[in-house]
Amino acid sequence: MKKLKYLNHYPASVIEQIQVIIDANKLESYLLKKYPHPHKYKNDKALFTYVQKIKNEHMRKTSPLSKAIYDGKINVIHNALGTHRFVSRVQGSKLKAKNEIRVASMFKNVPEEFLQMIVVHELAHFKEKEHNKAFYKLCEHMFLDYHQVEFDLRLYLTQLDLYGKIEGWEK
Repeated sequence: MKKLKYLNHYPASVIEQIQVIIDANKLESYLLKKYPHPHKYKNDKALFTYVQKIKNEHMRKTSPLSKAIYDGKINVIHNALGTHRFVSRVQGSKLKAKNEIRVASMFKNVPEEFLQMIVVHELAHFKEKEHNKAFYKLCEHMFLDYHQVEFDLRLYLTQLDLYGKIEGWEK
């Protein structure tokens, strides 16, 4: 039995249930049945438009978004699924600020729900810096299924770790 590093903070009973699915070689079919199609936001311009739409719907009063891109340098295992940046610089007598979101390039071919969960997570950091109760409450406000999709995304990462990509999402 291989250690399931993406699920290590879940209760043993949940991990045992997932291990049964893995042992039966049904993790990929579970994910494909629940999330049959990859999203359509394949380039940086489409990603920016998608992130901007979610931001405008839920966080109109926060600072404007200056960039949303796919980043091939994000290491999912050591860093995160995506990152957010607050870039501030002085230009003359004015302070210029930029908000950026970077999503790991490996998420170009996943279901929209996974992308939405990552985007919502990074947008929530614009208001709440720490992973606290207020942060997760904001994530749930922007995406009702946030916690379930986060769990399923962890299952996807487990699938990648054990067997590689999901064929049904590669196009």
